[in-house]
Amino acid sequence: MLRTRLRDFIVTKDDWIFAVADYCHEDGIRSILRYVPDPQGTRGTGKKYRKMDFDDAFIFMRKARPEWVSDVHIVPWDSVKEILAPDKRLPQITEKNEKVKAIVKSLEKHVPLENMGVTGSLLPGLEIGSSDIDFIVYGSSWFTARDIIRREKQKKNPITEISDDMWQDIYKKRRPDISFDEFLLHEIRKGNRGMVGGTYFDLLYVRDWKDIEPCLRGTDAGNKTIEATVTNADFAFDSPAIYKIDHPEISYVLSYTHTYAGQALVGERIEARGMVEIVGNVKRLIVGTTREPKGEWIRSLTLLDGK
Repeated sequence: MLRTRLRDFIVTKDDWIFAVADYCHEDGIRSILRYVPDPQGTRGTGKKYRKMDFDDAFIFMRKARPEWVSDVHIVPWDSVKEILAPDKRLPQITEKNEKVKAIVKSLEKHVPLENMGVTGSLLPGLEIGSSDIDFIVYGSSWFTARDIIRREKQKKNPITEISDDMWQDIYKKRRPDISFDEFLLHEIRKGNRGMVGGTYFDLLYVRDWKDIEPCLRGTDAGNKTIEATVTNADFAFDSPAIYKIDHPEISYVLSYTHTYAGQALVGERIEARGMVEIVGNVKRLIVGTTREPKGEWIRSLTLLDGK
């Protein structure tokens, strides 16, 4: 039986390559088109591929497979030719890529190899010289890996801190609805980004299979700004990031934008603005209802007050 999870890639019978978007795949695989075959493409050493940005992917899919288009792209199971799993392909990627090997070597004493993986353009072998490294650690081992990366950055070889110019580039790419100084304050504390051999990398969280739960759908109940105390942040670096909170109306905050993953710790007071969604008898706040959300955010008031 085929199964897939967040940050896997799938290859369809048309050789289209999609990035899996979440864990909810009852009616098909929820994903985003990333690469399509193109003789004029710049990716790949044999068969050439063209990389699709988010908007172009939706334009392409509305013409080519409109029935697959929803809030993401829903790929029918019977259209899947292959699943590219980051953990399964890590050994061959490590063999070819010295920078990935350096990250693995830093982690392997304390993080099992089977709990690591690489996604992004490296996963299907379509990287170019300027490609970043999207490094995955599965489940609770992620927190161990994050602490190791923090220590390795202090040694400054081969893993180093992100340069000021790179932080500016990341901020411009994310386009969050908070100031650069506020963005940087939160990001530096997270500790899950770095440079290896001059290449930027992200340490990405993905759930263990045992932690994946049935997905819940809700109904929109309008926008709201709340203040609350975080009571649980076990999945704060997941996608969506989840923050359980102590609030008289809202049970938890979900963030679908990577910018607000890991934004607050347990016990911290947060301010969050997003869309209220009702699921059964529970209300939750959704942050990141569009790809570059405006008028939506999560900020740690505790962190900001202590700066």
